[in-house]
Amino acid sequence: MCDMSRIAFFVRRLAKIDLKRFRVTLKTIRKQTGRWTPYLLMDLLCCGIRYNAGYMDYMIARMDRLKPAQRKTVITRGISNAVVRRMNDKAFWHYFDDKALFNATFSRWVKRGWLRVDAGTRAEDLQGFIEGKNALFAKPLDGSSGVGVERLEVEDCQDVEALLKRLHCKGDCILEEALVQHPDMAAIYPGSVNTVRIATMLGDKASGIVYAFMRIGNGRVMDNVDCGGMAARVDLETGIINTVAADKQGREFARHPLTEMPITGFAVPFFEEARQACLEAMRIVPRMRFVAWDVAITPEGPEFIEGNSFPSHAVPQFAAHYPDGIGILPEFERFISLKGNA
Repeated sequence: MCDMSRIAFFVRRLAKIDLKRFRVTLKTIRKQTGRWTPYLLMDLLCCGIRYNAGYMDYMIARMDRLKPAQRKTVITRGISNAVVRRMNDKAFWHYFDDKALFNATFSRWVKRGWLRVDAGTRAEDLQGFIEGKNALFAKPLDGSSGVGVERLEVEDCQDVEALLKRLHCKGDCILEEALVQHPDMAAIYPGSVNTVRIATMLGDKASGIVYAFMRIGNGRVMDNVDCGGMAARVDLETGIINTVAADKQGREFARHPLTEMPITGFAVPFFEEARQACLEAMRIVPRMRFVAWDVAITPEGPEFIEGNSFPSHAVPQFAAHYPDGIGILPEFERFISLKGNA
């Protein structure tokens, strides 16, 4: 990305900055680093212009500790945006953004029952779907980051007319059967379905898996890091977690704080099967060349939860996962050339 493009991107981001969130984040950065506020503001400005880094990038990757050569290896928001625009044709995003269409398109790897709920859904349709199911998840049809996701227990589904009215208040949504995760995955934290995020790329230089992370809940029914969850890197060859887990606040966990189960060294069940599923699925919509798949591990094997058309660059960029300060950009460069982006 040329200097003028960097400056233009920085100015656009600056114009849209959430000042309240920025102040909260700056306070966290100041606490993390012990640095003087004017110094941090100048360094944030420098990283914003030079590396297209937002303030969240700076905090999550701990850019304050990195030398210029290391900072160049961080996948910042600006670089991530450029990669997604280059790799994914927006005309095909809906295959992943619409949860019902995703489930239908990738039905081979979606075993749980699901129902699209919209203005045409009748009470008898809903009644027939919920019969025999123990728990359900209601999700906005095109939501992300766990926003608007609600778990419904059996007692929430007794009055079908009231339930349908409640779902209609969400707008078009999808109702999914709650799946049962593998007991080894539940042992780390049973309160959420802990998924493996596997990113695939149909690159110009190579095609395959860029990275894999296990996402783990921490006190809530979702494992999403934007909802308080944590993430740990999974070795692509062995399926074993080879780092500590970390969250967006920079806290590190070798063991889960609620269950005391070890995280580092955990072997993900059916990881090879999950890998193969993603490698096959990445060719079904070939105009979407960079996808992050969220894969649940059930007692029977892997099952897709969703695919992300605009993969978050935060999850694979936690500083705890790169103790040598070298970020994830070199891993992307195995698949595509990033000259002009970094």
